[in-house]
Amino acid sequence: MGSLTIIEKPHAVCIPYPAQGHINPMLKFAKLLHSEGFDITFVNTEFNHKRLLKSRGLNALDGLPSFRFRTIPDGLPPTDVEATQDIPSLCESTRKNCLAPFRSLLSNLNSSPDVPLVSCIISDGVMSFTLDAAEELGIPEVLFWTTSACGFMAYLHYHQLIEKGLTPLKDASFITNGYLETVVDWIPGMRDIRLRDIPSFIRTTNPDDIMLDFVTVESERAKRATAIILNTFDALEHDVLDALASILPPVYSIGPLHLLVNQITDDDTKSIGSNLWKEDQECLKWLDTKEPNSVVYVNFGSITVMTAEQMIEFAWGLVSSNKTFLWIIRPDLVAGETAVLPAEFMAKTEERGLLASWCPQEQVLNHPAIGGFLTHSGWNSTLESLCAGVPMLCWPFFAEQQTNCRYCCKDWGIGMEIENDAKRDEIESLVRELMDGDKGKEMKKRALEWRNLALEASTSPHGSSFLNLERVVKSVDLSSKY
Repeated sequence: MGSLTIIEKPHAVCIPYPAQGHINPMLKFAKLLHSEGFDITFVNTEFNHKRLLKSRGLNALDGLPSFRFRTIPDGLPPTDVEATQDIPSLCESTRKNCLAPFRSLLSNLNSSPDVPLVSCIISDGVMSFTLDAAEELGIPEVLFWTTSACGFMAYLHYHQLIEKGLTPLKDASFITNGYLETVVDWIPGMRDIRLRDIPSFIRTTNPDDIMLDFVTVESERAKRATAIILNTFDALEHDVLDALASILPPVYSIGPLHLLVNQITDDDTKSIGSNLWKEDQECLKWLDTKEPNSVVYVNFGSITVMTAEQMIEFAWGLVSSNKTFLWIIRPDLVAGETAVLPAEFMAKTEERGLLASWCPQEQVLNHPAIGGFLTHSGWNSTLESLCAGVPMLCWPFFAEQQTNCRYCCKDWGIGMEIENDAKRDEIESLVRELMDGDKGKEMKKRALEWRNLALEASTSPHGSSFLNLERVVKSVDLSSKY
């Protein structure tokens, strides 16, 4: 009888795009499905599997009897570099090389006597080759676009931007000559958007640009999904979510995911981690020694790279602000070289600054000492900051970070943008305004209001995202057999 129970259990195969900002939310959704009674197979690339073992320990991916980790190759040459792989190369390789090994993995799972038959696939939105496998097996596939709803909506209209001749750009001067201020007034649910607010892959002069083609094709294929989920909540992106619902398969907002995961009572499930860099826990003890709302948290995420000159400008801007700061500096933060700050900077800030290579960000943002967040405007960071009631200073790097930044600053009232190319005087004045100014105080108030909406209207037992999670499981019939 015991084996029969196992066979009848629903089994979701979850496969993220192989980068930190995609793995984290997919793992959170997998945990939620596991808490709903699903068997989970979580699929990393071999490269990231090795990185996870290195950062979290050799037993970190042993999982649970009903939560297993498997790998497929990404098709790129082997490397031991402790960094995210080149994004265009990774995108090109996953869509060309990953379907065959993914098919083999599904076949192996379905022929394993101690694993339930695969009943559904939960795939990152930009790993849409998995749709072919789901259709072959006749099982539902949910695409998880880990972007904001506004970022996803903009991607869906890349093909029209190309058709209208708005991209590729005529030449490189169009990036600086004011062309990017052109207003795009025809994307549903998005008002007063400029070309500079559209995800940055349109800023190319190459008609054969890998990323422009990749995103255009991947977003078009979204229409083949059984359903689409987004890590956002209705109150935050209501207009765009409504517009998405009119042009796509069922779209469910099920965020902020980390607030839903916090409600899971199974500690073993909650403890499964996904950070590809080793976390520095000491920074939390350091924050314990600081006054409430006194520390600027600086973290540009897992992919952003900057020049050595830009890093120096940020450093001296922080020095001149006279604010206490916690700065996360990945070893690969500076393009092509190891990130090193001048000795003079270290000497001037040793009493009020702490540098770390990686940290448990959710815990840091929720620490009472944090008063503001200098961020790249990645969607995970944006949501986590909003849910902690922490206002932001935004320096978007690429992709839909530009879109997130625009909404944070213009629509949601929780951010200010660093408009120029990281100049120390602007950084100094904006950090001061973020921490002490009237604008900073107003942003803090708005962030707390959004935090309350995320907690009460979205992830509480009667909230929109909580109910949408139930709808995804039941309405999409993720537990169906074939």
